[in-house]
Amino acid sequence: MAGPLLEFETEMFLNLFSSDGLLLTAEGLGIDRILLQFLRVYSEEGSLVLLLNTTTAEQEYFIEQLRTEGVSHLPRIITNEVSSSERYSVYTQGGVLFVTSRILVVDFLTDRIPANLITGILVYKAHKIIESCQEAFILRLYRQKNKTGFIKAFTDNAVAFSSGFCQVERVMRNLFVKKLFLWPRFHVAVNSFLERHKPDVVELHVSLTPAMTAIQSSVLDIMNACLKELKRYNPALEVEELSLENALGRCFEKMIRHYLDPLWHQLGMKTKSLVQDLKILRTLLQYLTQYDCVTFLNLLESLRTSEKAFGQNSGWLFLDSSTSMFVNSRARVYHIPDSKTGTKTKAGEKRIQGEKEPEGKRELVLEVNPKWEALSDVLKEIERENKNTEDGPGRVLICASDDRTCAQLREYVTRGAEALLTRLYSRTFGKNEAPPELSKDRRAVSKGRGKGKSDKGPQAKKSRKQTGGKQGGELTLTQMLGKLEEKETEEREESKEEIESSMEEKEELLLNLPSDSYYGILKEPLTVIHPLLGCSDPYSLTRVLHEVEPRYVVLYDAELSFVRQLEVYKASRPGKPLRVYFLIYGGSVEEQRYLTALRREKEAFEHLIREKASMVVPEEREGREDTNLDLIRDPTPANASTDTRKAGGQQAKTEPARVIVDMREFRSELPALLHRRGLDIEPVTLEVGDYILSPDVCVERKSVSDLIGSLNSGRLYTQCLSMSRFYRRPVLLIEFDPAKPFSLTARSDFRQEISANDITSKLTLLTLHFPRLRLLWCPSPHATAELFELLKRKQPQPDASAAMAITADSDTVPESSDLYSPGPQDLLLRMPGVNAKNCRALMNGAGSLAELVNMSQEQLAELLGNATNARLLYEFIHTSSTQAAPKGKKEWKGKR
Repeated sequence: MAGPLLEFETEMFLNLFSSDGLLLTAEGLGIDRILLQFLRVYSEEGSLVLLLNTTTAEQEYFIEQLRTEGVSHLPRIITNEVSSSERYSVYTQGGVLFVTSRILVVDFLTDRIPANLITGILVYKAHKIIESCQEAFILRLYRQKNKTGFIKAFTDNAVAFSSGFCQVERVMRNLFVKKLFLWPRFHVAVNSFLERHKPDVVELHVSLTPAMTAIQSSVLDIMNACLKELKRYNPALEVEELSLENALGRCFEKMIRHYLDPLWHQLGMKTKSLVQDLKILRTLLQYLTQYDCVTFLNLLESLRTSEKAFGQNSGWLFLDSSTSMFVNSRARVYHIPDSKTGTKTKAGEKRIQGEKEPEGKRELVLEVNPKWEALSDVLKEIERENKNTEDGPGRVLICASDDRTCAQLREYVTRGAEALLTRLYSRTFGKNEAPPELSKDRRAVSKGRGKGKSDKGPQAKKSRKQTGGKQGGELTLTQMLGKLEEKETEEREESKEEIESSMEEKEELLLNLPSDSYYGILKEPLTVIHPLLGCSDPYSLTRVLHEVEPRYVVLYDAELSFVRQLEVYKASRPGKPLRVYFLIYGGSVEEQRYLTALRREKEAFEHLIREKASMVVPEEREGREDTNLDLIRDPTPANASTDTRKAGGQQAKTEPARVIVDMREFRSELPALLHRRGLDIEPVTLEVGDYILSPDVCVERKSVSDLIGSLNSGRLYTQCLSMSRFYRRPVLLIEFDPAKPFSLTARSDFRQEISANDITSKLTLLTLHFPRLRLLWCPSPHATAELFELLKRKQPQPDASAAMAITADSDTVPESSDLYSPGPQDLLLRMPGVNAKNCRALMNGAGSLAELVNMSQEQLAELLGNATNARLLYEFIHTSSTQAAPKGKKEWKGKR
């Protein structure tokens, strides 16, 4: 299915095959094909190659491709289902192996993998390799034990290297490579080859309707006002990044979080509200060009209803641009000719301010999406060409952004715009209304508009399911903003379900395609709609493209990577025709977003070319010699003083510091950072604690989210109880994300009194219950590693076998029970009348349970200090099970 490599791909492969390095290509230019060629070469018993940083879907795709090409020694996947005893035999069998990072780290540390036999390591998505990640830890362990094997890295995300200081140089340092191979789309070899085999491209610049243009202008004006307010309230933010052009891109929210997350707890409500408003406005822009007029108005009305229900709003609803947006949005769906105000604009303004809508029957306008009409024209043109061609009808592949768009397009092509929009209106705004009538203008226009391939279609049924947009009106503004992504997902799923239910009368078109996301329209000629994004399998569109082998591809939405993929697809099939219809709204946000993505990638490559020209790479970067400083694990600083009075400054040989780490902790960054600081890591399975620093010090590490969940479930109490019983110095480590604020709760959330639902109150009660428990607060894993190193100084080394042997039946340390046996103490605390306050006095007065049983009620009252508690305990001890009354049980339960 992949086929032989193209000319420029062969040059890429030979460059990387001859020497270690980082291969960076343009997005969609076929980085997977290069990696597959390496897998073909090393899929043999004579070599052992590890592939890092891949997902399960990617692994299955690579294995499937190699199987279709007849490779006998296929790659194997090693997960936790393969036992540790079996893994060594799998390693010695050779070939290409997909191993999870956690397993590979443990196997390197325990020498379960023969490091000297490894031929090399391939790293996928290399832009994600930062110093503290597991893959960087694996590469460092590999290079420390193997000086001859290769390291080859692949990525197609040039924009990821454009932020930060010397980002590409730091990634290459973590990869232990010194060569950088850059292959942008404007590379001479790439550009000249693809120009010779370019497909027939038809660009259709669709014009927005006047109402859509007015709405887009209104939303952009509001976004511009929000950005100005955001800069005014936060002068420290990067002004260049907070531009309206960048606000249209997909990475804007990620960029905002990058700047604001570390100080989110210090920001005022106005700044937080502006960030949420920008998120909503970006969603409105997407809905405007992506979906129909009814769906857009439904979202807009739900936002207004939520603002009104909350009692406050962020202010943008009172702008003149907001008024114009509401008026034009309603005008696309309906108008009321008998309005008392006489004009639609004034009625719209009154509704925005919350007044009741004037009575009168609505006349539906139901403006058709201009792209639908363009798609209908394209399909008719393809149908005419298929009738006149001599080679037989060509297959058609229509690509849209997501599932919801694909579902709407299928219904539009098969049933027509009027049926689709009427059904959507009936299930949203027209639930309690009589069947509406189309306006005269709408009826005249609908007669001339085509319905794609279908001339007739049944009327849409009214759906009984309530939409997500209407339900959104019951939420507060804060709740709705926090669940905006969930709301969009639910709306998309409901839209898909309703479309399927409305088409039950029509036979479902099932096609034998290697994807679960396609929408079939016709079998002859085969016409398929497939989403570009949001598929569970990232390679489903690639599979469908090679399986269908379309002659015509209609790009309903612009996606940079798939455009490049079509170029490579056409070049790999010389002589076979391919026509690509490119639909895009001219002068719209959609077009600007696509052009911005192109510009950002081009600027990123230009920046990398300049950085490569001035980059100073040390000769020992690959780590094949012992001179690479990154492989040295001595944490002693260079300016550390040396005592020359002791044997002329010679260092005494000491046992290396060792930390025992639980197997489950290798999902975090901390073990890699501890190893980097010179501490030996010993991975074992622990029942008590996560890190054992010494025979007396046991550490339980918690992230903030894990801490909250453990406190709510009660699991943290059990863990602290176990640590306190078996170790003299139990420690609870609370580790924060360095990209998040170093604050457990905001200042406004502090309470004067202890509350059962407050996280700080629960921590306070935990420290009161376990007086020997120590809390460590660390802002990042790097700070934790430094703190562990300080705690390890002049401490005896822990024993792994002893740490593994600690279970619930092990001997407790003397300090754990304060001279009392924990077993009888737990039994006493479960008896009626005994609590944490009087338990100590009771144990001082009664040396054993036998003495307690022989005490009188008066003696118990003297020890407990309460006659009622003494009576409850005495009756519990001396009353037989046959004499116990239900009333007494209820009384004991109530006293507890």
